[in-house]
Amino acid sequence: MDEQRETHEEIIIAGFGGQGIILSGKLLAHTGMQAGKNVTYMPSYGAEVRGGTANCMVVISDKPIASPVVTYPNSLIAMNKASLNKFAGRVKSGGLLIYNSTLIDTAIPDDVRENVRVIAVPADETAIQLGSKKSVNMVALGAYLGARGILTTRQVATSLPDVLAERYHKTLPVNTKALEKGAALASSFAKA
Repeated sequence: MDEQRETHEEIIIAGFGGQGIILSGKLLAHTGMQAGKNVTYMPSYGAEVRGGTANCMVVISDKPIASPVVTYPNSLIAMNKASLNKFAGRVKSGGLLIYNSTLIDTAIPDDVRENVRVIAVPADETAIQLGSKKSVNMVALGAYLGARGILTTRQVATSLPDVLAERYHKTLPVNTKALEKGAALASSFAKA
């Protein structure tokens, strides 16, 4: 008898202001809601915003969610070294760590659990190759989607017009490509 696995995913997306951290979390939460899941979304960013610290916590679950606060995530998307150092040691055993290898060229912190799946994704480099440095967040989010399989890139791309301000709808094609490329990179850059 093939039982479907129950979803309860706690995610932290972290980086600096201007990397689209808050948008990524909002998009993930919106897509989860569109897929009929229970979701919470809690953004946090420094007063200076662009260039300052930014992170958000997203929970996607089949069951009601008790708290939006994520202390020990199942998954972490770290877009810069400071975020990697701050959150990597918190990823749960059996979890997923995706980091932006364009900006993080050092070894993974020692406090990362042994059985955390680590995927290095050259997110900035890939976004530039696609023609839009601003789609760096979509490359990283696509990698998460490809590695975790809770939601699909197609579902997220469908939600993008609802979350992205209308003045940015001209970026929908490149953001969709960035999601797809990130998902493809998740398998090619994966390290178990």
